[in-house]
Amino acid sequence: MTTYTHGHHESVLRSHRNRTVENSAPHLLPLLKNTDRLLDVGAGPGTITVDFASRVAHVTATEIGEDEVSLARATAAEHGATNIDFAVADVHRLQFADDSFDVTHAHQVLQHVGDPVQALREMARVTRPGGIVAVRDSDYSAFTWWPQVPELDRWLELYVAVARANGAEPDAGRRLLSWAHAAGLTDVSATSSTWCYATEAEREWWGGLWSERILNSAIAEQLLGSGLATQADLLEISEGWKRWAADGDGWFSVLHGELICYV
Repeated sequence: MTTYTHGHHESVLRSHRNRTVENSAPHLLPLLKNTDRLLDVGAGPGTITVDFASRVAHVTATEIGEDEVSLARATAAEHGATNIDFAVADVHRLQFADDSFDVTHAHQVLQHVGDPVQALREMARVTRPGGIVAVRDSDYSAFTWWPQVPELDRWLELYVAVARANGAEPDAGRRLLSWAHAAGLTDVSATSSTWCYATEAEREWWGGLWSERILNSAIAEQLLGSGLATQADLLEISEGWKRWAADGDGWFSVLHGELICYV
């Protein structure tokens, strides 16, 4: 496994808890059946997991450790979702039997694992014949924004550097199709979609959480510890995010690659 670049600071979880099936699995949503058994790999704080649970028969949610699983478990309890079970699992070596699930899903996971091709092989192995493997990952180098803010250019440069130092691939979105083919998956549909932040409220939320994350999350610790950035650098980037968010012309687009793979 790689080092998880983002960590679990509240500014990170605030972003992840905004995720739903509609805004984070639009490619999969029309294909779900209420009889499905679904595996949600890398469930994070569990908001997508709980949303899945309201749409399918049963969900199994995995994370890399007990502390991470507890985040999703708490979200499930808060929503009264009783058709979810939880497991600590490594996506490279899933403990589930062959053909265990109708749908296997991962959102923003393959960019963080050591061997995404092996991860896809395992996801396919535990999915029944005719079932679906669905993945979605962002592509950082394809992010785009206005107005031009030099500090955001520096933010992207540093994020890509620290992610790759951790063994991750921040431009995973464009690589998903090639990874699926390398994993032996042949019936694959590749698409893309975006998140866009342009209203005052959206800019305040997106710029605000990144202005905090660059100072207080695991990203900051890794950048400082590796010598890639100084505290002064991070303070400048944080202020750049605030300046972008306050600009009435501010616009930010996050590109995602998506796959639907039939096993």
